[in-house]
Amino acid sequence: MKQLFFVAVGVVIGFAVAHQVARTPGGARLFAVVDASTKAFTGAVADGYRSRGAELRTDV
Repeated sequence: MKQLFFVAVGVVIGFAVAHQVARTPGGARLFAVVDASTKAFTGAVADGYRSRGAELRTDV
């Protein structure tokens, strides 16, 4: 129970720090880069998933 409390406190502190960092111009740029990278990665994973699904459907 004590560990769960510390995890929850850590998450809250992390969100608060991220919010403060995002208010600065450098922080906003950082989060924009992270967001773009995340979207590119998830897009590549989704494309690969669809491609592999198409391969499996045609091999039957």
